Amino acid sequence: MAATESRRSAERGLRADALRNRQRIVAAARAIFEERGLDAPLDEVAERAGVGAGTLYRRFASREELVEAAFAEELAQVEAIAEEALLCEDPWTGFSTFVERLCAAMAADRGLSDLLVLRLPTSTMGAAFCDRQNRALARLVRRGQEAGALRVDVVPEDVLLFLMANAGVIEVTRGAAPHAWRRLVAFLLEACRPVHTGALPAPPTPLQTQRALLGNAEAKGLRAPGRAGPAAD
Repeated sequence: MAATESRRSAERGLRADALRNRQRIVAAARAIFEERGLDAPLDEVAERAGVGAGTLYRRFASREELVEAAFAEELAQVEAIAEEALLCEDPWTGFSTFVERLCAAMAADRGLSDLLVLRLPTSTMGAAFCDRQNRALARLVRRGQEAGALRVDVVPEDVLLFLMANAGVIEVTRGAAPHAWRRLVAFLLEACRPVHTGALPAPPTPLQTQRALLGNAEAKGLRAPGRAGPAAD
């Protein structure tokens, strides 16, 4: 996978102690982001990794770099979900399973839930992931519509809206009703069936969607160069 190779490339050439520090930082970040989300304090990552904050910032110049390293394997797994969905013989099963599995992954991992509803502003790996996911999603939607299994006015941006809605429900109900997201997803998928023909409001455009994803990244402390505010804590 491209993400795994990117991680290995970053580790090549590091001396043994530097490599161990990097691996401890990535493991700590992965655990803390899973528990608390992508805007968790980076000083806590350094503390859990057993390194100083200076060591963390020498290894990772920004929060974005650390997020990219921490979630490389998880993004590869998300891509595998899309690939498996496209192999489903039944287009509705492929589409619905894709949505359900992504939403389930979000419920299990707070950091991944954050990551799937934003776009890393300067990450080459993140941009390539988003492009591949968008193409896969467009194919899933098209297959479903051509088979008559999906209402004709569904667009790929609708699925991103589903993920955003799911992220919100997960966040609000996490402690009190941790399985509430399943009901939301069932309602959303049911609304995608072709028997529902009522007119829908216009969807967000791809440009609007990208702006929303980038805005969410900035809200999590993941800022593009030249924007106000520090890139890391």
